[in-house]
Amino acid sequence: METRVAVMSIIVENNEAVNEINSLLHEYGEYIIGRMGIPYRKRAISIISIALDAPQNTISTLSGKIGNLSGVSVKTAYSGVGAHA
Repeated sequence: METRVAVMSIIVENNEAVNEINSLLHEYGEYIIGRMGIPYRKRAISIISIALDAPQNTISTLSGKIGNLSGVSVKTAYSGVGAHA
């Protein structure tokens, strides 16, 4: 199965969504290369970056689930590098 490397950027404006985001990231943990979270207290938001190596449909599914949460925005950038797992 071909996998892609991607970076998912998440902006959380609704703190009540944090538990659901963490649950989803745990569910997809096998694909996560690394994660960085930055609380921006001045604006009362959190910024999360996730590096992934996964099949494109898996990345899209995770992005869609996170993006459907209230008060959460997500964008994903894909590398041109593909590999067979």
